[in-house]
Amino acid sequence: MKRYLTIIFKQLLNNRLLFFIMSLNGKRIFRKWPFQFRFWPLFLSSCLTILLINYFSVPAISQSKPEIRGVWLTTNDTETMIDRKKLQQAVRQMADVNLNTIYPVVWNSGYALYDSNVAKQAGIETFLHKGLEGQDILEDLIINAHRDRLLVIPWFEFGFMAPPTSELALKHPHWLTQQRNGNKYWEGAAGKVVWLNPFRPEVQNLIQSLVLELVNNYDVDGIQFDDHLSLPREFGYDAYTINLYQQETKKQPPADFKDKEWVSWRADKITAFVTQLQEAVKEIKPNAIFSVAPNPYYTAYNSHLQDWLTWAREDLVDELIVQIYRPDIASFQREIRTPEIQEVKQKIPTAAGVLTGLRNRKIAMPFIEEKVLLARNYGMGVSFFFYDSLWNYAPESPQERILN
Repeated sequence: MKRYLTIIFKQLLNNRLLFFIMSLNGKRIFRKWPFQFRFWPLFLSSCLTILLINYFSVPAISQSKPEIRGVWLTTNDTETMIDRKKLQQAVRQMADVNLNTIYPVVWNSGYALYDSNVAKQAGIETFLHKGLEGQDILEDLIINAHRDRLLVIPWFEFGFMAPPTSELALKHPHWLTQQRNGNKYWEGAAGKVVWLNPFRPEVQNLIQSLVLELVNNYDVDGIQFDDHLSLPREFGYDAYTINLYQQETKKQPPADFKDKEWVSWRADKITAFVTQLQEAVKEIKPNAIFSVAPNPYYTAYNSHLQDWLTWAREDLVDELIVQIYRPDIASFQREIRTPEIQEVKQKIPTAAGVLTGLRNRKIAMPFIEEKVLLARNYGMGVSFFFYDSLWNYAPESPQERILN
């Protein structure tokens, strides 16, 4: 039954079946029916419409755990965030298409994208925190989003990662960790970066202070970290971490960065920091949503020491969005069926991160729609990366994508 509902719903999205249903009662063929039967098509079409609306509007997990329907606002969306009129239109558009959560970036490339005294004290003087009219862009977003009943969960995108040319990296070189050969650089989607040592108290204090500053000063609904609240497994061979490992284990760190004990020790240290951070946030704002958006678990843990399954089991996170940016449906489905996701979604709201396009990678709406329907069939919500690519950088026109 659900399969047929899905097919019908997809037709509704294209505005064809809905037009057909609404016009049925006026067709000439039905005028030949006896009077008492003429309204049956309208009655049946109304029932079908109600059934479809209920199917789409009822959360896929449970009423007590609202379905995540989110979108990330990235640095690519800067023009939207700083222009008050464009921001108002964007929020209204999000509400109109039934999204319920916005994840605006507030920590990127070693900089706070809001007026941060914590960042200033760390010697980070460059900011992007004022709009074209001098407005506080985060506060402006919160006001508009709450007016339309959307949640705002600021996103600390870069986590422990920073560009090597950032003020943060240049002014605090002793905060950085390194690989066994002394290399401090790492190549990823953000280009060449360095990694703050997540085991150093100074680094932990910086990240926690930024988070608590934001929670104290803004009416946010929570905070979010992604796959960068982590450390690539090749790193951790700096003097501070080596000494700490020796003190606790009476052994030298193994030469093999894939060594299970060495991986586990570092992953547990990151989990301890997440525990500390979550407790600090909840002390200020008990109802704040502590959100994480990591990679699928095998990659997250084995490659980046990010044990999000333990975080969920130990009640350290309130929602999980797994970045499943797969190029085909088969691999997307394999990821959402993994035991880790199936376990966590029984406990907290869980969603699939869906890539909606990049400047150099356009993704058609039918492919996005197929992923959304598949995620919902598995009891998951969705979050789109990222706002501007929902409507632009696409094969279809913005209007066509909005209608679909």
